[in-house]
Amino acid sequence: MDIDFNLKIFSFKRRISISREWVRFGIVLLVVLATMFVTYWGSSRIHILLLVLISGIAGVVALLRKPELGFILIFLGGAFVPYSGPAGVNVTVFIVVLMIGIWLMDMLVVHREFKLIKSQILTPIIVMLLISVIAFGMGQIPWFAFANQAPLDAQLGGFAIYMLSLGCTLATAHLIRDIKWLKLITWILIGLGSIYIFGRLTGVPINNLYQGGFTGSMFWTWLTALAFAQAFFNSELKKATRILLLCIVLATMFVAFIQANDWKSGWVPPLVAIAIMIGLQYRRLVLLAVPIAVMAVGNLAVTLIASDEYSWGTRVDAWRIVLEISKVNPLFGLGFSNYYWYTPLIPIRGWFVNFNSHSQFVDLIAQVGILGLLCFLWIFFEIIRLSWKLIQDNRLEGFTKAYAYAVFAGIIATLVAAFLGDWVLPFVYNVGLTGFRASVLLWIFVGGLIAIKRLSSKSKNDNREQIN
Repeated sequence: MDIDFNLKIFSFKRRISISREWVRFGIVLLVVLATMFVTYWGSSRIHILLLVLISGIAGVVALLRKPELGFILIFLGGAFVPYSGPAGVNVTVFIVVLMIGIWLMDMLVVHREFKLIKSQILTPIIVMLLISVIAFGMGQIPWFAFANQAPLDAQLGGFAIYMLSLGCTLATAHLIRDIKWLKLITWILIGLGSIYIFGRLTGVPINNLYQGGFTGSMFWTWLTALAFAQAFFNSELKKATRILLLCIVLATMFVAFIQANDWKSGWVPPLVAIAIMIGLQYRRLVLLAVPIAVMAVGNLAVTLIASDEYSWGTRVDAWRIVLEISKVNPLFGLGFSNYYWYTPLIPIRGWFVNFNSHSQFVDLIAQVGILGLLCFLWIFFEIIRLSWKLIQDNRLEGFTKAYAYAVFAGIIATLVAAFLGDWVLPFVYNVGLTGFRASVLLWIFVGGLIAIKRLSSKSKNDNREQIN
């Protein structure tokens, strides 16, 4: 089949046909010539750029044919590709941008219709996107005469994190058209996590291949939630597979709690996820266990604070100062990254220094205001509500039922992680774009939940049509 070009220059019309075989020959020839040029005259940097270019072209072609492959590339690229450009820009950012672009082009160019699927989660997500745009505009206002604003690249970085995170959920919800793909990316994450945990347990340096940003709090939270849910609630799995998954969870908690106990964001959220799923499985015992659970949580909180009293004390001081600064524009915030440059106006324990809040909730108030915080909580409320509805849906079973349990428990655990740090929407001057490698996991799996709802509703409608 030929490729036709209809050209019109002034009053002349011309149609040019090119054989596909000639196109393929031309691509091969260009690659060979470029390789020869680089081999004889190129530097090592040009070699790398050429490799990236060829890989990028191959990746784009593959994604255009199978957009779902992008999720696998996000995981693999985030875990193993060490590239980090200005402000921490990394391969995960590029792939997410590409995925969102493919989704939008599919709607606007292929189908020529901008149509979103029906989901109650999408409403607060869109509102949050609009608030983020307004907050970015607010960030261009010099709120304090005696303090500098954040550089534009830092503001754009913070703005991009919000837009890409929420956009990733929208793209995932629309691009996953078959549960098989959701199963694949779930098992790939569990597999990647298992290899990493194996390296930490045995001392085999394979875990050193993983990029630090990929193994942030969301990696531990969602690895544990997904693996435990499949082991506990997926009755379609063989007994040996479920035992293996439980062993992965136990190994993960051992590494997080014993080897890295000081890092609370690594083991507290996964522990919360496990506790919630156990409570859901044995609901009759929940009421009896509530008093014990309250006492246990209280003692745990006191122990955690007592074991790191100085850190918690400085965090509280930081929250107080950041919230005081945010009073200048409480509704829409100070814009992205700006509050970090305003903190030296108020001393923290006698020091006039730049610092961040180490809390997702305080960050939200400072950057996108109270409206942004309320919208953030609205998003999580809708996720919890949808996952609970899917848990109660008797039509779901096996993987999808377990997945709903994982998201329900994982999203509550994520709220705990948000209290401990900016793990959900990373702050540029703390977790940053490097941490986007891990935080994007949350938004992908939330999009997967929406896809399950869409696909199950479609299946239900198809069955009704067959009956009628």
